Amino acid sequence: MKNIIIAAAMAMFMTTTWADHHDNKGLETRRVCVDVKDKEGKPVKDAKGNVKQNCKEVRVHKKLEGTKVPEKK
Repeated sequence: MKNIIIAAAMAMFMTTTWADHHDNKGLETRRVCVDVKDKEGKPVKDAKGNVKQNCKEVRVHKKLEGTKVPEKK
């Protein structure tokens, strides 16, 4: 019984690891930055007077083109 549980756990771990590793390969990413604001909604500035920003890397998804939906008569 222990062997079956261990085999099932290993199979689940291997598939999730493989999917995560190969999912991000070759995708285009873009850096997106958003200004940091305080509780009052005002932008937070650093010592030099520049507005602080939170930046993240996001994946760019391709838009798929399809055929036009015919209009009802």
